Amino acid sequence: MNNYMLYLAELIPERDSLKIVKTEAKKYYKEHTLEECYNMGLELYQSDNFQIQEVGVFLLGYSAHAYEEALSFLKNVVSQHESWKVQEILSMAFDNHCKIIGYEKALPLLKEWLDSDCANVRRAVTEGLRVWTSRPYFKDHPQVAIDILSARKEDESAYARKSVGNALKDISKKFPELISKELDTWDLSLKEVQQVYKLASKRLERDAEMEVQ
Repeated sequence: MNNYMLYLAELIPERDSLKIVKTEAKKYYKEHTLEECYNMGLELYQSDNFQIQEVGVFLLGYSAHAYEEALSFLKNVVSQHESWKVQEILSMAFDNHCKIIGYEKALPLLKEWLDSDCANVRRAVTEGLRVWTSRPYFKDHPQVAIDILSARKEDESAYARKSVGNALKDISKKFPELISKELDTWDLSLKEVQQVYKLASKRLERDAEMEVQ
């Protein structure tokens, strides 16, 4: 394990390199057992180098379908990391897990994480699955994605609400009618909802302006 950590330390530059992090994590996942991925993920997360930690987070996401402890570690430990960059990787790792088990099967898990008291956990769902309707299952069931996201429009965290709004805006590109119909039902007297609405309706308003011109 120490040899692999040294290898990553020499390979990964000091500047942020998401491409290398993703490539190395996927390579390790393909060449090792799930048990090795899980154990290595925990080991790498102990590093002082946040990019090595990120490789570890990816490996925990890849192995979470076989090790519930990996998913719990992501939810309860990684979500507490102070770096927003690591939180971005948490979102990607969560999405990898959902992809592996299947997005429809992951629905109860999505709702569980979205009910978390931790904003980073909730955002891992809304941000990780973007673009939601490019994912299997949600591609054919866009209304399910819209319902899940819209349920968080009053999220107490502005950080999480921004992710919700942007995710709905993504969906409006292919399903403008569905998003428009949903937004028409919102109570805009609430400032939290106003923030999400402003983001979610951005593409719809732009397209409407272009039609007028």
